[in-house]
Amino acid sequence: MRVVFLEEVEGTARTGDVKNVAGGFARNYLLPRKLAAPATKHYIEIANARATKEARKQSKLDEDAQRLFPQIDGKAVAIEVRVGDQDKLFGSVTARDIAEKLLETTKIELEHRQVDLKQPIRELGAHPVKVRLTRNVIATVTVNVEPLGGLHEEAATEAPAEAPATEEASQPEAEVEAEALAGEPEGEPSE
Repeated sequence: MRVVFLEEVEGTARTGDVKNVAGGFARNYLLPRKLAAPATKHYIEIANARATKEARKQSKLDEDAQRLFPQIDGKAVAIEVRVGDQDKLFGSVTARDIAEKLLETTKIELEHRQVDLKQPIRELGAHPVKVRLTRNVIATVTVNVEPLGGLHEEAATEAPAEAPATEEASQPEAEVEAEALAGEPEGEPSE
């Protein structure tokens, strides 16, 4: 079925595009939601008017994004995470984490959807990440994933845990010896 798109449908078409789509897709999804209409002269004119209006709006958004672009592009942000044995992360670094860190460093508020991260980061090191300011303006940020405090989590928790354990073990033995000596009568020989 030949339709003209009245609104953008992600992954399918933009406003004003005229395309052939499957009949069921048009009847069951596009037409009831008024995302598209049959490709008649009347609807094509309406779609073209919407497309030019949307193009002006997109142009304005791109201009605003171009002002922010130098503040974000090429920046490096460091995110500290808890790390276990063999540099394995406890959890992962998500788009939301990156957006929050960019807000701290650049004072520019971004939605986590603007951070183009296919999968969460699960390894230490530097990772290039694209930040989509608008559809046409894309900046690249380097995300440095580092261990928390420069130490691995297990190494940090094992060292303090061993020292008190030895003190506690030796302390009850000293108390047991003192109680044994105090409990013996003075005149009787010990066995």
